[in-house]
Amino acid sequence: MVENRCILLASRPMGKPTPNNFAEVSRPVPELQEGMVLVKVDMISLDPAMRGWMNEGTTYIRGVALGEVMRAFAAGHVVRSRHPDFAEGDWVSGLLGAQTYAAVPGQNLTRLDLSLGPLEWHLGILGMPGMTAYFGLLERGRPQAGETVFVSGAAGIVGATVGQIAKIKGCRVVGTAGSAEKCRYLIETCGFDAAIHYKNDDVAARLKECCPEGIHVFFDNVGGEILDIGLAHLARGARVVICGAISQYNEPQMCGPRNYMKIVTARGLLTGIIVFDFQERYPEAVAQLSAWLKNGQLHTRTDLVEGIENFYPALMKLYNGSNFGKVVLKV
Repeated sequence: MVENRCILLASRPMGKPTPNNFAEVSRPVPELQEGMVLVKVDMISLDPAMRGWMNEGTTYIRGVALGEVMRAFAAGHVVRSRHPDFAEGDWVSGLLGAQTYAAVPGQNLTRLDLSLGPLEWHLGILGMPGMTAYFGLLERGRPQAGETVFVSGAAGIVGATVGQIAKIKGCRVVGTAGSAEKCRYLIETCGFDAAIHYKNDDVAARLKECCPEGIHVFFDNVGGEILDIGLAHLARGARVVICGAISQYNEPQMCGPRNYMKIVTARGLLTGIIVFDFQERYPEAVAQLSAWLKNGQLHTRTDLVEGIENFYPALMKLYNGSNFGKVVLKV
């Protein structure tokens, strides 16, 4: 009998997740009801947002209940279908969870076109992170040619994609990263104009140097001290897009912006991005991102980890900064 290996949320983290917060179990592959599709999961996406999903309660999405399969975006192929729109062998993605098989309603799946790129891209630059970067920058940040865009956490999949789109739109782009290698990647591969090593550099001094006319669009993935420093360098009419707060997710209490009055003096705008709000427009973003990838204007990098038993160490790459590119778990 084929069994489904699942990663369950066993307890809620207090601070950084530990191995004891998860449990790996094997269960029978579920029977299919009418309208359902059975997917063999081939790759699981590890995303910073997963830390928030481990908390009790509801924000923009319900927290994962204890004993449930850990929520995760994943991609795989259909092995059995009782839905008219999907057939055996189709490649699909969705919130399939951290498991080797997922039985889900067909309406919750997205069909994938692997001619656009390998499967891992559909969990990265052509998946939720790419959609977040595309709509977060273009719809919330509204960059104009000649403006300066500052991206914190720029070497991650969202940050690197934001910076490259901003360059395509004619902007000057500055980003932060946590190693010399990542800073070189931002400049040499992604085309950033400047990269700030936030662990070694005086970030405030470097921002003043790299953004002499101020920051017109601040795309923040980090929060905390970096957010405050960025707010202090806003240009008039700046747009600040809050996408994430990776520096704060494992803290017992989040540290909010102390420099928020800089939004007032800059006559600026502080806004957020929840990618699900743009779900109906995903095909538009996939088509444009695919075109930029094909013509070499856009680059992406995957940090691939093998084996579902390595779910925890793969997840922790996001929170200890050891990932380099989009973290994907190959099942």
